[in-house]
Amino acid sequence: METVETKIENGIGWIILNRPDKLNAINLKMLEELEEVTKNFEENNDVKIIIFTGNGKAFSAGADISQFKELNSISAWNFAKKGRRVMDYIESVSKPTIAMINGYALGGGLELALACDFRIAAEEASLGLPEINLGIYPGFGGTQRLVRAIGKAKAMELMMTGDRISAKEAERIGLVNKVVSLSSLKEETIKFAGKLMEKSPIALAILKHIILYGNDSPLLDGLNMESLGWGVAFSTEDEKEGVSAFLEKRKAVFKGK
Repeated sequence: METVETKIENGIGWIILNRPDKLNAINLKMLEELEEVTKNFEENNDVKIIIFTGNGKAFSAGADISQFKELNSISAWNFAKKGRRVMDYIESVSKPTIAMINGYALGGGLELALACDFRIAAEEASLGLPEINLGIYPGFGGTQRLVRAIGKAKAMELMMTGDRISAKEAERIGLVNKVVSLSSLKEETIKFAGKLMEKSPIALAILKHIILYGNDSPLLDGLNMESLGWGVAFSTEDEKEGVSAFLEKRKAVFKGK
């Protein structure tokens, strides 16, 4: 891989953006590689949780602006569609995903983080969607995901002013789940991933699907989806193990069956 590094450690699949000299700016090659490695981890039974992060001092400072001079209306549209498709895919994988935000998460970098289920940030991180300063706006799904994450008013403020915010402010408005020191970021992220790995992967996958797609459906459809998914969970060995472990006052050992 030219722009992305990967590794698997103790059930965690790491996807590391690797253009540190460019602050991990996202170009077409990175989008293609992100899609490929995410799919590989989705299909790998050894991977239970997927963590995205960046090499160097940035998670990702956004799309590679140097390539914008070459874009016309059609190629820009295709680039945006490609970026959004990759973010849509990352959001839709059945396994929990975590953005470990080690520095700048701007523009397309924040859109990547928004496509993840959870966001844990270092105190030093800076977040924002500053595309308006270029005479454009977020094109990888940010206009929709940010509103859903923090509400219309604050999302419009961030996108229309282009202001950056600190990790602490991002935590206050619900954009990130947790803020920790940079020195403990990896440890805290792994600890959080460990909590998820103790749960039934089937129940997590069903729950994730219902939250994602039920949220964009009429309330009655979402409630029906919830009931159906709950019934499906009762067909699994994990459900029987969970109930037995509770009644026997022991810790459940889920196998994803």
